[in-house]
This record gives sequence, structure tokens and C-alpha cells, in this order.
Amino acid sequence: MKKYIQLIAGIIMILPFHGLAQQKFRPQLIAAESAESVGILDVNNDHFLDIVSGSYWYEGPGFLKRHFIGQGVRVGEYFDDFSTIPMDVNGDGKMDFITGGWFGKTLRWQENPGNDGEWKMHTIAATGNIECTRAWDVDGDGFNEIVPNTPGSPLIYYSLKRDKNNKATGEFVATKVAEKHGHGLGFGDINGDGRGDFIVSNGWLEAPKEKSNQPWILHHDFILNEDGSVPIIVADVNQDGLNDLIVGHGHSYGLDWYEQKKAGGQITFIKHAIDTLHSQYHTMEWADVDKDGKMELITGKRYRAHNDNDPGSNDPIELCYFKWNGKSFTKNIISHGPFGKGKGTGIFFSIADLHNTGRKDIIVAGKDGLYIFYNEGR
Repeated sequence: MKKYIQLIAGIIMILPFHGLAQQKFRPQLIAAESAESVGILDVNNDHFLDIVSGSYWYEGPGFLKRHFIGQGVRVGEYFDDFSTIPMDVNGDGKMDFITGGWFGKTLRWQENPGNDGEWKMHTIAATGNIECTRAWDVDGDGFNEIVPNTPGSPLIYYSLKRDKNNKATGEFVATKVAEKHGHGLGFGDINGDGRGDFIVSNGWLEAPKEKSNQPWILHHDFILNEDGSVPIIVADVNQDGLNDLIVGHGHSYGLDWYEQKKAGGQITFIKHAIDTLHSQYHTMEWADVDKDGKMELITGKRYRAHNDNDPGSNDPIELCYFKWNGKSFTKNIISHGPFGKGKGTGIFFSIADLHNTGRKDIIVAGKDGLYIFYNEGR
């Protein structure tokens, strides 16, 4: 009976909320490729955003013409390309991108040649297996650092060197945060001191005042699942002035948020289920997709994350967003169904206003193809 009640509660939790019209998204298939990462940048400086994914970039605003970047490294069913982070690395005025992979165990950047030639690959560092890579302003200087999630290896962030005029130089400086961390990674201010902290599977790492020469202190205020999402979202979900956590299970069932409580300086977290019925919530974004001034959680199921070896791998795939209703999250389906009908998230997706409509579109890669979901409002 208890399991039956929990199942019914889970179903009620994810039913669409009919008090408001759901945001409408129009899908467009860009390519039947199987790269799992996609980034948005203006490749050719024509003031139109372009799509970069796998071995190609797709020219905006129509995204029909594709250009060869270079043959991606293929390992079994994977491309060893687990992020697409736009950044002008060498300061030449052309946007490059940063990626890394599990199999090659390297963080690297690919140089935009400014024409239709292949993009030269540069190694930033040998890192160990990279689950995914994110970009956050760790040191608070207004420029993002690159932070790979390297389970079983040290947690290190990489800062792009700049000259006295803040021009990028193409070189990176590595700063170690911890000797080891697990699957899943987030960044945000937990204790309200104005400095961003790292979220790892066994707690949060408190940022020191001097990040280059002082240790980060690990606080075991929570233990997350061993297959945590990349990223783990840090946000004040319930608007009580304290930052909470949103964590997906990347290789099993479940999506949760952890409510922060603070009493007498003591920080604790209470776990709440968002969705217990779907698996492989490996990646997510926190953005306002319906223009109501409030943030939504955009996520979904990564299609065949471990090549059918994860729990729920053969369940229907989907892309969705969750909206906070003041007490809990309600689920809004963008795409759902079996392979060929539904669309999953891949390992790294992007959100951008591709055609200056004022609405944020969702661009998603994966083993099930590369798609744009145009945001058409309500």
C-alpha cells in the first residue's frame, strides 16, 4: 500500500498544471548526428548565432548549411566530446570552444580558423576521465573559469591567462580545489558570504578568501547520489534567501531538490523529490523560458547514456521543463516518446534566443539527433 501511495503521489506531482497555458515549442531537426554536446556562438562574426556540435558547425539564421570542423574522435557509440563552451581563447576576436572527453582524458580547445578550414585542436591539460565540463566565474574577476567534472580525480579549475588589457593569451593556469571528487558537480554560494562554492557528491567545498593559496573546506552537510548531474543547480528555489540544490540522477531514476535550512549558523539540507518516475537526468539548465521573470528547470532524459545499460534506459525519452508553483515543481513536457518521436538531452545542451524573438530556444544534441526547439510562447 505504501508503494502504491508513493506511485500515485509521483504521478500527481508530474501532471501538467492546467491553471496556466504551457509554453509552446516547435521542433526542427538539424542533423541526424550522434554527438551529445552542442554550443551556440557566432562562428563567422556575421552577427547571427551559429550551432556547433560534433564535427560540424551549422550556419545561422537558417542552420541548413553545415561546415566541417574536423573529424571527432569516436569510441564505440560515443564521440569523445562532452561539452561545447564558447570562448575566445587566443584573443583573436573569433569564438573558439572548449571541450573534453571521458576516453581521451584531456581538456582541450578548438581554434576557430575564421574560414571553412578545420579547427586546430589544442590540449589544455591531462585531467583524467571527463564526465562533462562547465564554465563558472570561480575567482570573481568577471571571466569564466573552465571546470571539468573528473570522477575519481582531483577537482581543478582552469583560468585563461589575460594580458594587462584583459586580452586572452591562449594559456591557462590550473588551480586545485580538492584531491578527489565524484560524479556530479555544481557551483554557487551556499553560505551567503558572496563567494561561490563547489558542490560535490559528499558535500560542499567552501571557497576561501584567497583561492590561489588557501584551502577549500569540505562540509559534509549532505550526501548526494553517486551519479549526480552535471551541473548540480545552485538556486534559491523557494525564495527564502537561502540557496538550495537541484540534483538529477544521471544514470538511474530520480530528480530531487535539497532545501537549505540554517539555524544558529548551522546549515542542513532537506531532500525533496521532484520526479521519481524517470531516469538519466544527467544535465540541466536554470533559465526563464516563459518570460514570467521566474526561473524554470530545463532538463530531460539523456538518451542511452550508458548504451542501454542504465536503469530505465529503454523507457520513453523526453525533454521537459519544471516550474516552481510555490510549493513544489510541476512538469511540462516539451517532447516525449520512443526513439524517433521523443527527444532526449544528450550530455550538454544550450539555451539561446536564436532569432531575437525575446524568447529562449532550446538546442539539444544526443545519440538521437541534433534539434532546435523554437520557443513560440503561449
